[in-house]
Amino acid sequence: MKTVTIALFACIIFTQTVFPQTKPPLLAEPIVAAFNNELSGETAKRNLEFISRQHRMRASRGFRSAAEFIAEQARGYGLEGVEILQFPADGKTFYGTQKARPAWDAEFAELWEMGATPMRIASWDAMPLVLAQDSESANVTAELVDVGAGTSERDYAGKDVRGKLVLASSQPEGVARLAVEKYGAVGILSYAQNQRTAWFGENDNLIRWGHLNSFTPTRTFAFMLSLKQARGYQARLARGEKITFKAEVRAGRHAGTYDIATATISGADPRLKEEEIAFSCHLDHPRPGANDNASGSVTILEVARTLSKLIKEGKIARPARTIRFIWPPEIEGTLTLLNARPDIARRIKAVIHMDMVGGGPETKGVFHVTRGPASLPSFIYDVAEEFGAFVNDQSARFAAGQSAAYPLVAPEGGKEPLMADLAEFSMGSDHQVYTDSSFRIPAIYLNDWPDRYIHTNYDTPANIDPTKLKRAGFIGAASGYYLATVSARNAEFLVSTLQKRMLVRASRLVERREALSGDEYANLVRFHIAYERQVVDSTAQFFTFSTIARDTLSSFISGQERLFGESGRGYDPQGDGGLVFRRNPEIKGTMGAFGYDYFNDKYGEERSAAIRLFRHQGLRGSGSEYAYEVLNLAYGNRTVQEIRDAVSAIYGPVPLDLVLEYLRALETIKVVLRG
Repeated sequence: MKTVTIALFACIIFTQTVFPQTKPPLLAEPIVAAFNNELSGETAKRNLEFISRQHRMRASRGFRSAAEFIAEQARGYGLEGVEILQFPADGKTFYGTQKARPAWDAEFAELWEMGATPMRIASWDAMPLVLAQDSESANVTAELVDVGAGTSERDYAGKDVRGKLVLASSQPEGVARLAVEKYGAVGILSYAQNQRTAWFGENDNLIRWGHLNSFTPTRTFAFMLSLKQARGYQARLARGEKITFKAEVRAGRHAGTYDIATATISGADPRLKEEEIAFSCHLDHPRPGANDNASGSVTILEVARTLSKLIKEGKIARPARTIRFIWPPEIEGTLTLLNARPDIARRIKAVIHMDMVGGGPETKGVFHVTRGPASLPSFIYDVAEEFGAFVNDQSARFAAGQSAAYPLVAPEGGKEPLMADLAEFSMGSDHQVYTDSSFRIPAIYLNDWPDRYIHTNYDTPANIDPTKLKRAGFIGAASGYYLATVSARNAEFLVSTLQKRMLVRASRLVERREALSGDEYANLVRFHIAYERQVVDSTAQFFTFSTIARDTLSSFISGQERLFGESGRGYDPQGDGGLVFRRNPEIKGTMGAFGYDYFNDKYGEERSAAIRLFRHQGLRGSGSEYAYEVLNLAYGNRTVQEIRDAVSAIYGPVPLDLVLEYLRALETIKVVLRG
């Protein structure tokens, strides 16, 4: 019987693939048609071209220019409540777990190779990316010494780097501790190769983004070189050639402000207008930073323009709930906003986050519609997947020469199918702040990955596809508008959406059971069934399902429970496995962010390095993902054993003592409390 039923599940999923849904999901067709007609990838790209000319480091003049441009455009588009919120970025203020980094600006930087005919190697004016973030002013002429990676004592054995420049393959931040602070080097030339993908190393002309420590009292600088340049210098040094550079830098850290642009479309329902659906992105990153993340910034701006215009023209109704748009610096800005403005945090019911959504074929990007973490079940992820699947179908049919009512093709863009991956949770952007256990706001994450030009001088507007921007905008606009308007009166179509997505998750469970033992498989089934019930329960945050709808979904889940067999009651907590930890409400935020790591700072780097969970490799996840979910699951209603069981179901089995060790470390720094 089980085999037959599993086959039936597979048949249903296969049928959905072969005979796709031709009518738009969840929203009435006139609304979908209005979005299709109004969203403009070209308008988004024109805005992107301005933003990508700004070197948008947090709290910098370039970031401020970009924020002012966003605010000006939002006002012109008729949005309400347009403002640039300001918060101190002074190197001292804490916003929950984020220590505010000081502002950083640069005015001038050049690197010259000296010789009979001096040659300029790098120029801030021509390409700001050549100067590592948080570099400080200097004016030096010095020889070059190759120190390999530059991060261990053996890299300096037998080498005198005092008063010299070091050539290193690691990020400047890691090199500076030994090269500058211990051995007296005056600066760094780095060719660090970050963001490794399958195309890694193919283009040795790429200049990559470099970083120095935002908080160290050591004042130094670093220039970033291409792999081709570095190899040339290494070959010359190996031949015994003396290479001398002159470096001049006028830059530095200073007290400033985080400037976070925000705007709203107010809700129409007096009872619901205080609830908000937020569109999020991050506005920062070095010039050009076109896909990362001018693309996400302009796409949510295009969604704002589209919704505002369609509402004004009466083509769509004003949503019941308020829609908010937010343009912060990545992660640190979101942590700052949610901690400094708890009134905003309390109002946000769901988030559509866009980070890298415009990569064309040259970027090799794969577009993802990504769910929130399994520790925070929500129906909103299924809504986004439904619209993502719809765009996949329509764009594939169009590309194949078949009839498609909504191909979502921009006149200046490509015609390829989207082929979005409807993906499980992954980390790496502001969505993980919203979904952290401090805030528990479910978030949809739209993103490209991989992208072979991320954080390089080749991340340019030329590689951005207006069609991709339009399609990302549609998935976001449709999801956000649906969530802002959904009520008990129009939620009936959501039942079939939830059933379809449940079937997909059931098929994944079948795939995963092959790698699990009996007890671990039973644990996976328990978690799966509990997750599906919580997905249904999450709708109560927005509306009340009818008794018939709820009973239909409950029966559907019970059928899965019978199908997958007896899941049992789980392990009985033994000893410390019965301890209960809960998140400290006074310390809000993720443990790590850009430029500052709360856990390492408070617990100590050496002790942090010894935490075994950070090095654990599971079936579907690794250390940082386990750690994120363990903390997310510690909100007072689970024992350590139950947390271990849940995270094992999510990413693969993990020993209880690794989970307990991490929770006790978090208790030491008061991030979690006992009991």
